[in-house]
Amino acid sequence: MGLLAGTLNLPTLAQAKTSIVCTLLADAQTGNTLLSQGDCNQTATAASTFKIAISLMGYDAGILTDAHHPVLPFQKGYPDWRSSWRNDTDPSSWIKNSVVWYSQHITRQLGEDRFKAYVTAFDYGNRDVSGDGGTHNGLTHAWLSSSLQISPAQQVAFLQKLVRHELPVSENTYDQVPKLFDIGLQPSGWHVYGKTGAGLSQKADGTVIKGQPWGWFVGWAYKGNRKVVFARLTHDSTRPAQPPGFTARDAVLADLFAHDGTF
Repeated sequence: MGLLAGTLNLPTLAQAKTSIVCTLLADAQTGNTLLSQGDCNQTATAASTFKIAISLMGYDAGILTDAHHPVLPFQKGYPDWRSSWRNDTDPSSWIKNSVVWYSQHITRQLGEDRFKAYVTAFDYGNRDVSGDGGTHNGLTHAWLSSSLQISPAQQVAFLQKLVRHELPVSENTYDQVPKLFDIGLQPSGWHVYGKTGAGLSQKADGTVIKGQPWGWFVGWAYKGNRKVVFARLTHDSTRPAQPPGFTARDAVLADLFAHDGTF
């Protein structure tokens, strides 16, 4: 096991004014760090990467049944800043289109106490689901540039537990969740699962800074008997041309999983 710094090209994306804050890769079975570059203890909003945790909660609690049930109708008043969100949504399209209101349906079904209990049991990030100060909106907004913060190191620790089946959820949950996050078999032979995320930066008092988003791509991958988990966090100094999570995803697939890999 060794670092890959000498074999990978992990640049700062100057043309997009995007900085790579951290790239972290670890062996899922042993926990050995295979690559660590940047500040991997930097925390940021969990954003849509939290959908991995929400899906675990949803299946374990019986709110979700498989990749296509339940189907929920869009209703006026739901978050709809993407046109794809204004449609009937099932678990697969929830993850594919990163639909905020479907996540909020699941957490509302859980209720505050059970939602908080899951986050605590998962030891997820800073475990703070209080939400925006003074609003009592943590059940539906804690992970949306709000109180719930997580670092790349914490993402990897959480994902290791998922891959090892060490989280307090049912075996059926472990069977169902990967179906939602399947990125596909890469030409190199790595089969990658993951979730993008993007969220606004925040000042010390919790107010958001527009136009300077965080970007995430986190997940796990298999090749033969090898199992790895990974996290990349980026930060933009200006508004990017495409969602920063997509940029992070495409770069990770190229940097880590487009080659045979010696890690």
